[in-house]
Amino acid sequence: MQGLLTTSLLATLLLGSAALADQNDPRLEELFKQLHDAPDMDAAAPVEEAIWQLWVEHDDPATSQLMFSGIAQMNSNNISGALATFTELVQLAPQYAEAWNKRATLYYLMGEHDKSELDIQKTLELEPFHFGALSGRGLVRMGKRDFEGARNAFSAALEVHPNMDAVRGNLRAIEEFLRGRTI
Repeated sequence: MQGLLTTSLLATLLLGSAALADQNDPRLEELFKQLHDAPDMDAAAPVEEAIWQLWVEHDDPATSQLMFSGIAQMNSNNISGALATFTELVQLAPQYAEAWNKRATLYYLMGEHDKSELDIQKTLELEPFHFGALSGRGLVRMGKRDFEGARNAFSAALEVHPNMDAVRGNLRAIEEFLRGRTI
């Protein structure tokens, strides 16, 4: 029954009124509450998917098209093309958090940790509950060997989305490392 209720509520939230699509969408508040309160990843997964869907959408069709083009380039491993697309997107729509997050991801994949962290910071200024950016910050900090910073970032991500197993595993590994290092 709970699964049916969650599916029904998500459908209502997603198909409801015409809303601002992106990090300003009013439906996100309820979705973040559901995500935080989900008892396990099975319950959290459709809520997480709904949040990601809202984050990538944009009211401007040209902006949306650029986002989907960049995602397709990323998925086909066209890193330089995706980087150019997301750079264009952050210039055209600097208040669009997901554009910054996607470019941060590319910079991370390229080993450009400082650039990635700058884009993560911008993402979080626009969308403080961006669990993907918070997790990404943890990975960047790990790459920079800032293990305290990584622990803080992973903990912050789990505050928003407690059921991210990979983040929980990263946090556990960092904490074990820090305990071993301080003994």
